[in-house]
Amino acid sequence: MSYIKFEKTHLINLEYSLPREIIRTNRAGAYACQTLAGCNTRKYHALLACPQPGIDDDNHVLLSNLDETIIQHDADFNLGIHRYGGGYYNPRGHKYIRSFSIEQIPVTTYRIGGVIFTREMLFSTKDDRVLIRYTLKEAHSKTILRLRPYLAFRNVHFLTHANDKANKNFEDVSNGISMKLYEGYTPLYMQFSKQVTYRHAPDWYYNIEYLKEIERGYEATEDLLVPGYFEMPIEVGESIVFSGGTTSTDTDRLDLYFEEEKAKRVPRDSYIHCLVNAAHQFIKRLPDKEVLVIAGFPYYGSLSRETLLSLPGIALSFDEPREKVVGAIEALIKRLKNGLLPTRVDSRAPAYQYADIPLWLFWSIQQLQPILGTQDEIWKAYGEALKSILKAFEAGTANGIKVSENGLVRAGENGIPATWMDATLNGRGVTHRNGYAVEVNALWYNAIMFACELASSAGDVEFEKYWQEKVGLIKKSFYKFFWSDVKGYLADYFDETSTDWSVRPNMIFAASMPYSPLSEEDRKSVISIVKRELLTPRGLRTLTPRHSSYKGNYFGNWQQRDEALHNGTVFPWLLGHFADAYLQIHGRGGLHFIKTLYSGFEEELTQHGIGSISEMYDGDPPHKAAGSISQSVSVAELIRLSVLIEQFNKQDI
Repeated sequence: MSYIKFEKTHLINLEYSLPREIIRTNRAGAYACQTLAGCNTRKYHALLACPQPGIDDDNHVLLSNLDETIIQHDADFNLGIHRYGGGYYNPRGHKYIRSFSIEQIPVTTYRIGGVIFTREMLFSTKDDRVLIRYTLKEAHSKTILRLRPYLAFRNVHFLTHANDKANKNFEDVSNGISMKLYEGYTPLYMQFSKQVTYRHAPDWYYNIEYLKEIERGYEATEDLLVPGYFEMPIEVGESIVFSGGTTSTDTDRLDLYFEEEKAKRVPRDSYIHCLVNAAHQFIKRLPDKEVLVIAGFPYYGSLSRETLLSLPGIALSFDEPREKVVGAIEALIKRLKNGLLPTRVDSRAPAYQYADIPLWLFWSIQQLQPILGTQDEIWKAYGEALKSILKAFEAGTANGIKVSENGLVRAGENGIPATWMDATLNGRGVTHRNGYAVEVNALWYNAIMFACELASSAGDVEFEKYWQEKVGLIKKSFYKFFWSDVKGYLADYFDETSTDWSVRPNMIFAASMPYSPLSEEDRKSVISIVKRELLTPRGLRTLTPRHSSYKGNYFGNWQQRDEALHNGTVFPWLLGHFADAYLQIHGRGGLHFIKTLYSGFEEELTQHGIGSISEMYDGDPPHKAAGSISQSVSVAELIRLSVLIEQFNKQDI
């Protein structure tokens, strides 16, 4: 019995199967993503979406879908499903699905009368290529398999429509064809493990509709080009492998290639193995040994903050993580500019505006010390970069980021956000926090203390002395401006005119950092407030429900979603930092509580992104999943939490 399995009664119910999605990726940023029913509900859904460096920095959908048709006695049974304008589904091939399971790879089983037919899908780790293996398990008469590809050739963030510019010509290749609809694109090679017949009859399929885009308030219909169809006989017990890639493949080896790729997969036969499998998908290797971490699928690229937050957890998922960790850190440091890191790592026009991102570099290296080597080695490798960040903050850098006379960091100007709560509407932050943000200054204190620890180990006396002299002022100012004895918690931010005492999760970092400016008693008080007001089974809310601005559901058009994003929406990654703080105070006595929170996420593996953890959840029960279906920081922090639990479990009572 598979650990993750769905039966017929659920799969033929579109209300159940359409919200559940499966993602497969390679190590170059490409992916395949569909719903359990096979119907695309997002513009991001595709069987092959991959980078097109000749065009831009984003992924592009080449192969949107592939309809399978079983033919017996001149009767056609189309297994595909598409939603057209007005909510009309055609064909309705999901009614033939009998089961869907994942062990090493996704397997869909169909039954059409006396025919039992399976579809297995995986993504090549070597190149931009989706592989699908079709196997005829049972049949009582001659059977023909017909495959009809739906082509898009457009950026994942946009939609395409019928036009006269699309090149409808094809070229014959080994056991298939190649097509390139527009200049600048790589060709799409569609090939098979056996000889096939191809019938070229290009036609546009109009008004294909994406349900999720309707819900999100975006344009939701597009036209896709179907160039024709492939047809081949299939015998009982025979398997045929389809390859859709950006380069030609050796079709004589497709069967073997499929098995080789399948053997590389971490079996998804347990909670932790699903997390490990998901974590591996976020790693993107570049030719020059740089490593990027994809923030989330299907629509994020590589983001600096998410890379630093997730790298410690992702590293724990690999047996030999050093090369990946070093490659990711060096990719970031290479892009360091005036003490800041870019918002997006893989952008040709990076933006530098956030105060917290470079400070997360210190925390990430702190967590990764066992992998990176001795403190002397770490200071030698990264000391100059860490020094440059501290100096830039002290002198002042972009977006008003500067250390004030009180020793604290002020950040943000002209309405430009400088922290992770950065949603904006009409040019102003939804969650306005320009000024002195509590988490930025908790990170600032931890960064200085950790840098001094490294410098001391390496004998850098001058650096250590200079910054240690500033620690007292920072700690004193942190208490003076953020702490309230009456309230028993920390302000979220303050500026020259006011102090915001909204109960938000940002204060948890002052209690969770390895170096905290707070006393143990005050950390207990912060943890208590966060637990009472913000903790849910899916992470921490971004605002207490007691606040007038609280939004309990992340739903609607982009404006409504942005209003809710940091005003109540729950983020799983915050749970890791809550657990850090909680266990530091309560030790083994708090272990059962943290274990319960960790175990509670297991049911999410079958709810939104199958086998993975989503980006965010509603603030209100039942805490429905939202955002990306597989988010690096969500997965990584749960892996880190599992190790944290194990470490505390081994401690003596």
